[in-house]
Amino acid sequence: VQLQASGGGLVQAGGSLRLSCAASGRTFSSYVMGWFRQAPGKGREFVGRISWSSGSTYYADSAKGRFTISTDNAKNTVYLQMNSLKPEDTAVYYCGARKTIATSYEYWGQGTQVTVSS
Repeated sequence: VQLQASGGGLVQAGGSLRLSCAASGRTFSSYVMGWFRQAPGKGREFVGRISWSSGSTYYADSAKGRFTISTDNAKNTVYLQMNSLKPEDTAVYYCGARKTIATSYEYWGQGTQVTVSS
C-alpha cells in the first residue's frame, strides 16, 4: 500500500498550487483521505479531509475558502487545490488515509514541500 504525494514547489504569495496524492496497493474507495502539513519547528497540522465514498469534505479554518480537496476515482488520486497562498502556508504537506473519521490514519504519503515567498 502506497500513497505518493506530489505537486509541491515554490510559488509567490497569492499564487496557486495543486497537490496530488496517488493511492495504490488497495482500494481506498471507502476511506477518508486527509491532508496535513508541517512547518519547520512545528507539529503536524490538519488541513482538510474528504470521504472518498461520499465526497464530503471538512477543512481547518486556515484552509477554508482557499483550499479545495477533491478525488479522481479513475486515477485513485486525491487532490489539494491551494489558492491565494500565503507565506504561512509554507510547509511539507502530507496525505493520509484512514478507514473512518473515528479511526487513526494508517497510511501516509512521504510529503511534498510547498514554499510560498512573500
